[in-house]
Amino acid sequence: MRRLFKHPALANPLAMVGFIIITSIMLLALLAPLIAPYDPNAIDVKAILLEPSAAHWMGTDGLGRDVFSRMLYGARISLLVGIVAVGIATGIGIVLGALSGYYRGWMDVVIMRLVDVMLSIPTFFLILAVIAFLTPSIWNIMIVIGLTSWMGVTRLVRAEFLSLREREFVMASQTLGAKDGRLIFLHLLPNSLTPVIVSSVLGVASAVLVESGLSFLGLGVQAPQASWGNILTDGKEYIQFAWWLSLFPGLAILITVLGYNLLGEGLRDALDPRTAGNQAR
Repeated sequence: MRRLFKHPALANPLAMVGFIIITSIMLLALLAPLIAPYDPNAIDVKAILLEPSAAHWMGTDGLGRDVFSRMLYGARISLLVGIVAVGIATGIGIVLGALSGYYRGWMDVVIMRLVDVMLSIPTFFLILAVIAFLTPSIWNIMIVIGLTSWMGVTRLVRAEFLSLREREFVMASQTLGAKDGRLIFLHLLPNSLTPVIVSSVLGVASAVLVESGLSFLGLGVQAPQASWGNILTDGKEYIQFAWWLSLFPGLAILITVLGYNLLGEGLRDALDPRTAGNQAR
């Protein structure tokens, strides 16, 4: 870990910008109950569609609710969905990729054909189809996104296992009688996590976009619970004269996705020895 933080790739200003962005947004989300000046769900008919001001930094919506407060609480939902969904997808991908790359044979054929089938279906439309049959809720969204996003991780882990399986240290462990479980969890898996970490960071950005899209379409987080997507949905009804309802959640999504992408690129530079070697030269 100390070597990671000393790595010259982390001097990349864009990577550090991504880290600062994500850290700042997470802190704002965690501290939302302390920072938010109003109850995010409090309706005030006397404050409907007020422009940004000292009293309401990001204005109010069609029900008089403070947009800044709703943005803070919406950050909690959007980030939670992204992180949990990617956690589910990464867990599934690691297990299937490890089984496929280590045992090969018929297991590899079955798993990779399943991956091919899943990749042939447009992911967002698959999520829409599944969500349409379920009760819209934050938990259903996290599970569905996770269950439809594991294919890339599976391929990455499989490729790493196929390469590492032929290395001398694995053959030496097999010669000494190491069991499959020990080889997989103590030797192969720790050495194959570099691309998985990078993929997971980038995957959070994609999950945030998917959740925002679902909420915008009314199939995601349901009112009165705030998310950036349903704040955008409220804004489309007043877009001609209440610009702030679309601008601020749109910027939040843009900055968050940009931050995760910059952080992912920085981690790839820091963790990939080939990239490090190129930078050193």
